[in-house]
Amino acid sequence: MQLGSIYDLDMDLFETLQPELVLTQRLCNVCAVSFDDVVQAVESLKSRPKVLNLEPNSLTDILANICTVGEAIGRESEAEAFVQSLQLRIDVIRSKTKYLLSRPRVLCLEWVDPLYCGGHWMKELVQIAGGTDNFSNHQRPSRRINWEHVLEVAPEIIVLTCCGFGLDRCAQEGHILARLEGVQELPATKSGHVFATDGSAYFSRPGPRIVESLEMLAHFIHPDIFPPPPLSNAFSRLDLM
Repeated sequence: MQLGSIYDLDMDLFETLQPELVLTQRLCNVCAVSFDDVVQAVESLKSRPKVLNLEPNSLTDILANICTVGEAIGRESEAEAFVQSLQLRIDVIRSKTKYLLSRPRVLCLEWVDPLYCGGHWMKELVQIAGGTDNFSNHQRPSRRINWEHVLEVAPEIIVLTCCGFGLDRCAQEGHILARLEGVQELPATKSGHVFATDGSAYFSRPGPRIVESLEMLAHFIHPDIFPPPPLSNAFSRLDLM
């Protein structure tokens, strides 16, 4: 049996709006409506909108996409200024972690059952935030990992960034993690450095809030250097003991 998309486009609303520009993505067909479905849908619109595909694989790509959108809507200078402000925040964190000798081992989980580590930009975010990610592949999709490997690496910080889940739903995944054999012996569990985040709003979203995601990571990894970011309902600490 072949399954269709988990999303439907409201064609009646499309016809009413008659957009001139449609933003879409081909990075993941689970996270949003597929690129092919969007292209097929706009072919019937009288406005014949331009379709702009955004497919970032790194932090640099995300910032470049902001400028691309700005250019497409005639707000190029505003977009460039905004990107400069984001880059400044990134550079502040990078400058504070660049020469740190202590770089804790970090596991960012995009899914818990089955286990998937973060992908694309996650390894880069961890590195800038002053940690070491022995699971993700830079600029490559999230991939499945085995629990034995997690036990071998013994992460000192675990961050649940479950794609599509808000904070409360992501925190529930901690109950699954707590049942895995040997989890209580991990350094992250013993020290209380296991966190749930609003993965739907932050880490899995390649937009401006990726910088807030970086600031969260920096606090999780080096709380002595980076105070908690002022983000309401964005993250919480989990007790797996």
